Parts: sequence; structure tokens; C-alpha cells
Amino acid sequence: MRVYIGHEDREQRSFDVAMGTARAHGFAPLPLYEHALRTSGLLTRPLDRRGQMWDLVSNAPQATSFAVARFFTPLLAHTGWALFTDCDMVFLRDAQELMQLADSRYAVQVVKHDVGNVGGKKMDGQVQTAYPRKLWSAVTLWNVDHPANRRLNITTLNSWPGRDLHAFGWLHDDEIGELPMDWNWLVGMQPKPANPAIAHYTLGTPELLPDCEHADLWYRACEQYAQ
Repeated sequence: MRVYIGHEDREQRSFDVAMGTARAHGFAPLPLYEHALRTSGLLTRPLDRRGQMWDLVSNAPQATSFAVARFFTPLLAHTGWALFTDCDMVFLRDAQELMQLADSRYAVQVVKHDVGNVGGKKMDGQVQTAYPRKLWSAVTLWNVDHPANRRLNITTLNSWPGRDLHAFGWLHDDEIGELPMDWNWLVGMQPKPANPAIAHYTLGTPELLPDCEHADLWYRACEQYAQ
């Protein structure tokens, strides 16, 4: 299984924590750099970087540099199974446990959160944009060889609004499988599961919000993996 973790310059320590904890639990993560996709010519959609990033295709703010880059995962992985996660994660359980959940019937598998119409701001003042299936794409297990994923191509990736990509608009409902909530636990938005697999600091890790809920978990990981 190929594993890609989105890189964001503003969250370098958080990225290091995600990469380090992923390795410690048997994953072999690779960084997903937006600028590398642009240099390769794969990612061509215009982005206004003055102030908060603004995706001109979506006509909407873009909170992280990998907001759209994540959907290039099947093009990068080519075949087999692949995992994408945001960088504000702490991995807590082993890769083998996730692969036991892989189901070839589905094009992707995600935690199907129902967070309602989340608004306001997060992290370091980034605007929370509302869209269907919000936060599903933060942890995505991709069945790269599934024929439904062939609908996702360079044209759709560079021309569809980000909200449609995050809503998995190229897929039918029955092509989206479900992962247990443990694999995308929304810290500060949900109670802590009995046995969390991935802690997702979607409102901001302690790197940006030092007193956030369950900061101790992140700080312990940071001491080990982000020196």
C-alpha cells in the first residue's frame, strides 16, 4: 500500500509527526507536495496566493496547499491500494489493521462523518468552507484499480470545483465504502474512541493551537518524531 501525506509549509512539525507516527506503525509514507505536481505539469488549476490561498476554479478559499493535490493520489500510485491523509494526524494503530478493512468492491473507503454545516474559522484563521461530505477526504483509502476511479483524470482534477472533488463527485454512492470512525477521529469535535487509529486535529494541532483538546497526545508524538 502506498501512503501519501499532504505537506503544508505552515505545519511542518505536524507533518513530521504524521510521517513519524505513520512509519512507527508500519506505514511507508511519502510526502505529497503541491509544488511537485505543478512542476510536473499535472496540476495546472490557477491559485491566487495573495493572502489566504484562493482557488480560482472553485472561486473559494483553499485552506491547505494539498486541498486538491490529494486527489492526484491514484495517478501517483498507478495501481493497487493507496492511502492519503492530511498532515494534522497522529497514527496510533498498525497498517495491517487498515488493510484488513480494504474491500475491493469500493473505489474509495472513508469515514463518513456527518459534521453538519461547519462554519467559522480553523487553524490559523483559515475559513471553514461548507460542502457535502466534509472531512471525508482527509483519510482516504483508494482502490486505485477500481474502474470507477478512471473517471478521475487530469481534466476533472484541474477543472472541477474543489467542493465537488471533496464530495467524491465522480463516484456513485455505492462506490464509496465506509471505514470505522477510529480511522479519522476528529479531535475536539468528537469524543475520543476507545481505540483510536488516527487522531485528526482538524481544528488545528498544538503547533497552531497549543491548548487544543488532547494536546498531550500530539506533544508526546512530537517529542519522538519532530525534534
